[in-house]
Amino acid sequence: MDPRRAAVFTLAVGLISSAFALEAQQRTAAAPTSSSTRWTPPRTADGKPDLQGYWSNATYTPVERPAEFKDKEHFTVEEAAAYAKRAHERFLSQPDDDAHYDNSIWMVERLPKGVSTLRTSIVVSPADGKIPPVNAEGRKRAESRATARKLVGLYDSAQARGLAERCIYWGHQGPPVMPTGYNSNLEIVQAPGEFVIIPEMMPSARIVPLDGRPRTGPAIQSLQGDSRGRWDGDTMVIETTNFSARTAFRGSSEHLKVTERFTLIDADTIRYQFTVEDPHTWDTAWSGEYPMTRLAETRYEYACHEGNYGMPNILRGQRLEEAKDVATPRSRP
Repeated sequence: MDPRRAAVFTLAVGLISSAFALEAQQRTAAAPTSSSTRWTPPRTADGKPDLQGYWSNATYTPVERPAEFKDKEHFTVEEAAAYAKRAHERFLSQPDDDAHYDNSIWMVERLPKGVSTLRTSIVVSPADGKIPPVNAEGRKRAESRATARKLVGLYDSAQARGLAERCIYWGHQGPPVMPTGYNSNLEIVQAPGEFVIIPEMMPSARIVPLDGRPRTGPAIQSLQGDSRGRWDGDTMVIETTNFSARTAFRGSSEHLKVTERFTLIDADTIRYQFTVEDPHTWDTAWSGEYPMTRLAETRYEYACHEGNYGMPNILRGQRLEEAKDVATPRSRP
């Protein structure tokens, strides 16, 4: 059997057993339990649940429910295996003449990721598994942004290039923290009065104060917002506001508010839940959920600077192309 096909087959077989285990785990964690049977999380020196370590949120579970599963909140085990197998094979179907990194190496995690649970989407509310439609104000803002972008050439200056290319900010960093195509890992560090989240991709540490300090004023905004955390029993709850308009999470405005919940449901699993609110973009809030799985390996720094190092040549190349056009104007249809 072709090694790649064998890997896909192994993924599907492993998924059938792991999906059952994950769903059972979720049901057990959510079900009422007696004090004698409830799992007790390890504690830090200050008595709080110890969520520290390296975690993976890699998954083929789609953010929104696919049309083919329109009225189904959950896959069957067979459907989950087939869906993950198709997603995996997409990475392995890269044509030989595609001048790009080999996706079978860099876009497929060392451990097959499968789907996180039997849910057909990360979005759990609304019940249809879809992010609510953008409202009129949000659409108008998106149109204004699109119009403004047309007034500036993509290669006019370094400032016109995208934030991701400059390795400044990638949307999956959060909040909310979202799975990404590869290196979908993060680190959690705790200290008395602070909870720290460090994604592998764009390793910018989000330091969340837990000491009840007041929020910064509305005039101070940032791409990752201003986070404040608190313990609700054994669940870490983080509320983030003061986002920049440039954050634009799925088209959001600076009025975005994200509430996250991290719950250690067993030694190797965090239930991650989030709610997104922005009445200037969506008329209703929406929520998502997925598990994070503990990693035994150490997370290493992800160094992303190609766009910064390459910026002089990117802009110089465009200036040379423009000079050619001036010297020999291209024919227009």
